[in-house]
Amino acid sequence: MRREHYNDLRALMVVAQERSFTRAAAQLGVSQAALSYTVRMLEQRLGIRLLTRTTRSVTPTEAGVRLLAQVGPLFASIDTAIHDLGELRDRPSGRLRINSSDPASELVLWPKVAALMDAYPDIEVEIADQSGLTDIVAEGFDAGVRLGEQVAKDMIAVPITPPLRMAVVGTPEYFRRHGVPRAPQDLTAHDCINMRLLTQGGLYAWEFERAGRSVNVQVAGRLTLSSVRLIVQAALQGRGLACVPDLIVAEALETKRLVRAMGDWCPPFPGFHLYFPSRRQNSLAFTLLVDALRWNAESLGA
Repeated sequence: MRREHYNDLRALMVVAQERSFTRAAAQLGVSQAALSYTVRMLEQRLGIRLLTRTTRSVTPTEAGVRLLAQVGPLFASIDTAIHDLGELRDRPSGRLRINSSDPASELVLWPKVAALMDAYPDIEVEIADQSGLTDIVAEGFDAGVRLGEQVAKDMIAVPITPPLRMAVVGTPEYFRRHGVPRAPQDLTAHDCINMRLLTQGGLYAWEFERAGRSVNVQVAGRLTLSSVRLIVQAALQGRGLACVPDLIVAEALETKRLVRAMGDWCPPFPGFHLYFPSRRQNSLAFTLLVDALRWNAESLGA
C-alpha cells in the first residue's frame, strides 16, 4: 500500500466513525478543508463516491460501507501490531555481553546480574572473565568491569563499588608464629605469596603509601600464583601473607579468619567501575544493568 493511500483511507475511516469532518479533523490534527480535500481526491482516484455529505451529517455510501468493512480489520491489525511492538520495546529484553575480571565477576557483578535476570526473564547475559585489558568495542562487548584507574579516559565509567584499599593479610596463627609487619621493609622477613601478572609476565610489586611517600616492594616467598582466588585460599591455609583488595577478603576479615596488617600504609583508591563507550545507544536492558550495578554512597549512608 502506498503511503498516500494509507493516509487517505485512515482519514476516510475517521470521518465515517465521527460522522463529521469537523470532529475528524480535530482528531487527526488537520484542518477541515484539508481533510475534505483528501477524501475528495480519494473518491476521484477510485472513481466512486464514498461519503454522502449533508449540512447535518456525513454518512458512508454503499461503496463506502463495503470499502470500510474490508479495510477496517486491516487497520485494526496494524494498530494491534504497533501496540504489541511498543510493549516489546518497553519490556526489557536482549543479550548483554560484559567483559570482567575475577574476582569482580564473582563478588560484584554476578549477584546483581542474577537478580536482574530473575526480575526480567527476557534479558540474557554473557560474562567473560579476562585478566588483561580488552578493547570491548572491537570484541563486541556491551560493557566492561575494571578498577577505575584502568578505564580509558574516553569511556563512560560508573562506579559499582566504594573506593578500595589493598590489604596485607595473614591468619592469626601465622602472625603468632612470625610476628606482624609494621612497615614495608619488615616484609623481607616474611613468607609472602607472590602474584604473577599474566598480561605483563612479571610479579606484582606490593604498593604502599603513607604521608605522601610511596614504596613498592618486590616481596619474596615460596609460593607464586596467578589467581587472586587461589592467593586468598593459600593465605587462609596459613601459607604466607597476601596483598589483595580488601573487598576480596572482607568476609574473612569479619570472621577473623584473616587479620590485617600495615593498614596505615594502604590508602584508598578507585574501586571497580562499569565502563562503556560514550557513543553507545543504550537499550532498556542495558540501562537497567547500569542502574542495578551503580554504587551510590548516599543510599548506603556513606
